Amino acid sequence: MSRLRTRRARPPVALALPALLAVAFLLMPLVGILTRTQWSDLGAHLTSPGVVEALRLSLVVSLWALGLSLLLGVPLAWLLARVEFKGKALVRSLVLLPMVLPPTVGGVALLLGFGRRGLLGPWLEGTFGITLPFHTSGAVVAATFVAMPFLVISLEGALAGLKPSYEETAASLGSTPLRVFFTVTLPMVAPGLVAGAALTWARALGEFGATITFAGNLPGTTQTLPLQVYLLLQDAPEAATSVSLLLLAIAMAVLIALRGRWTGTPVARKDGGAPVVAEEAAGPDPVGPVPPGAPLSPASPAPRPTEPAQQADGTSADGGHWPLHATVTGFNELTLDAEPGTTIAVVGENGAGKTTLLRALLGLTPRAHAELRLGDADVTGLPPHRRQVAWVPQDGALFPHLSALANTSYGLRARRVPRAAARAEAQAWLDRLGVGHLAHRKPAQLSGGQAQRVALARALAARPRLLLLDEPLAALDQTTRARVRHTLRTHLAGFGGVCLIVTHDPVEAVSLADRVLVLSDGRTLQDAPPAEVTRHPRSPWVARMLGRNAWPGTASADGLELAAGGRLVVAEALPAGAQALAIIAPEAVSVHRDRPGGSPRNVWPGTVREITSVGSRLRVLIGSDRAPDLVAEITPEAAAELGIVDGAAVWTSVKATEVTLVRL
Repeated sequence: MSRLRTRRARPPVALALPALLAVAFLLMPLVGILTRTQWSDLGAHLTSPGVVEALRLSLVVSLWALGLSLLLGVPLAWLLARVEFKGKALVRSLVLLPMVLPPTVGGVALLLGFGRRGLLGPWLEGTFGITLPFHTSGAVVAATFVAMPFLVISLEGALAGLKPSYEETAASLGSTPLRVFFTVTLPMVAPGLVAGAALTWARALGEFGATITFAGNLPGTTQTLPLQVYLLLQDAPEAATSVSLLLLAIAMAVLIALRGRWTGTPVARKDGGAPVVAEEAAGPDPVGPVPPGAPLSPASPAPRPTEPAQQADGTSADGGHWPLHATVTGFNELTLDAEPGTTIAVVGENGAGKTTLLRALLGLTPRAHAELRLGDADVTGLPPHRRQVAWVPQDGALFPHLSALANTSYGLRARRVPRAAARAEAQAWLDRLGVGHLAHRKPAQLSGGQAQRVALARALAARPRLLLLDEPLAALDQTTRARVRHTLRTHLAGFGGVCLIVTHDPVEAVSLADRVLVLSDGRTLQDAPPAEVTRHPRSPWVARMLGRNAWPGTASADGLELAAGGRLVVAEALPAGAQALAIIAPEAVSVHRDRPGGSPRNVWPGTVREITSVGSRLRVLIGSDRAPDLVAEITPEAAAELGIVDGAAVWTSVKATEVTLVRL
């Protein structure tokens, strides 16, 4: 088997031979340098006064060029990666131009731009007394001109690969754009920044054409090491070979150190210091906030002096009550009002506008605009970091370079809370959510449930007035989801603001929310308590999400004419022509092998298309050419007795009294 795999892995000769020739072509000049170097005289050549002075000058010029490239290139890379503007393609072309431009042409262009007779040269000399040509500063400018594109392209690639949710989450925690850039963006693209900086320095160190054209070849002033090689070729070829070997070694060392990561794509950090902690080992879930004066059990962490305790009226100790009023326009068209302490589940089909609604409340999308009032404060015109609206995206967006404790204290530090107080309060929130013992772990060392609890602790610790959760439990397994749901329900009970939760899970919608907001095409289709939505869903999608059969149709004198064809007999009557939704619970559907007799008014033949297990019961999807698809719920014993298998022919029946009509 291994021989077979080896043979299949061999590349075609038609491709392998040219590839090998290309390697030989690139390797031959390097071999020439290695074979022609006079190794016995290498030390003498490299320590000669002229070479030492040129090396010193090269290091000075390349380091200054690197500094200028970082100062100018990092903001430029961010602009290209994060901001859409007219002429962006032209700006990127200008960045790439020095990489394809002949260096001597670049030197001529620099002379015409910054020379004594150039566009800016006379002004620089007359105003600041700065003369660039034939000066060390001119060599720095030339090296920066040809080397900075390597930094910009490398860092732009890293920024483009970084999910914006990290920066948006940091902004929702109260961090200013500049703080987000230095505390989140740059640390997360550090591999790309380091790779770009190394390439920029190596390119500046080896610059020749633009330097000699723009800055000249003055010993001790502009004569860098590449220019020294050029002179030595005329008088001492052996010494030129030795100096070339030095430059070659430096370039190879940089490339080997980068290990091919010059494009700067963010690399996942591997924390080898500690393994991922299993969810089961996280200890018992907290049972909720500790009431004032209540005794602490041994398993409960003692509250710290700065712990954000809940007041008797259910509000946070550092704030008050923050009712919500929002008028959203654009893709979403709705008005939202909620009293303090209200939790609203936002549900709807994909594309209904759920996430757009959250992002509009955050002020992060041009698709929709929200006129937002939290308590007595109108925050419509405020940027995201000043709205006091905390956001937990679906993936949590924990900052991978920070520990759980540093993640949780991030919002407090952004609001200028002293470091010690912020860390103490963050630790208190982690303790309350049952992950305090993981405070010094990085996100890569946490399980999914632990990471979600840390993300929730971080949002709550930021002291928000509005809490937005975008499918916070979607990535968790069923067992972990139940535990985190219990924790979330407990702590939302003491939240003094309003919480919106986007979810596709009917259990979350029913168990966590005081209201269910159903969206369709950005509009409100239904806004009611969970019990009302469960009994009378106004959307077929919501009814199916809740596990109900939902058939739209038009009321007639003797029942409901179904939109998909067929007729349904119902016990309740609606005015003829009224649009309605027939809701049928799966447990109300009877399944038979033969046509049933007796009282059922609605009987259809069908074929079993799918069987799934739901707890201790089975859900059977039955298709029919006389009625829409119908889901029935039966016991495994009944399925065995009836011989229910995929493709089996069956009959279904529904009593008229088991049909609930919801007028649309």
